[in-house]
Amino acid sequence: MMDDAYLAGRGLRISTGTIVDATIIAAPSSTKNSRQERDPEMHQTRKGNEWHFGMKAHIGVDSKEVIVHSVCTSAASVSDVHMLPDLLHGEERKVWGDGDYQGQGAVIREAAPHVQDMTSRRTRYRGGVDEKQRRKNRTKARVRSKVEWPFRILKRVFGFTKVRYRGLKKNHEWLLAAFALVNLYQHRKRLAPLGA
Repeated sequence: MMDDAYLAGRGLRISTGTIVDATIIAAPSSTKNSRQERDPEMHQTRKGNEWHFGMKAHIGVDSKEVIVHSVCTSAASVSDVHMLPDLLHGEERKVWGDGDYQGQGAVIREAAPHVQDMTSRRTRYRGGVDEKQRRKNRTKARVRSKVEWPFRILKRVFGFTKVRYRGLKKNHEWLLAAFALVNLYQHRKRLAPLGA
């Protein structure tokens, strides 16, 4: 997304670890518009016990510098795993993801051949709870939680909690610019001109 030479000159380099995640961005569900219909490219999905109508922003974030390096956009009903190969740059040694990405080791290795799958695993079974796997998931969560920072800046600082346009294409282009600004905002002190 950003010029690698510029980032490298400021000490920010894309490393060999990627954290993947997605967030739902709401769209108006009302039909009180000129066409009397909801946006046909947006869909609804269930998260927990709530239904959400809109789109998903899928991102790949560098695990060390927390730089968003890839962005994909889909309707909210699309599973996170469908965008997984597009979120990886191919040079990863480790990929972190939440439970939604569990069991995608083959897809991850196809996109990045030398990768170690660090996605969270299931811990509850019929016979009880796997405490060893739960401890592993907690350790992975310390790294994986960094992916929430760009989402926080996008939604809380920039206020992008609802889509700006109809359709996925325009909203995707807006998200590309927004995540580039998120990168600048997160690293504004390191990217400022020296002596400023």
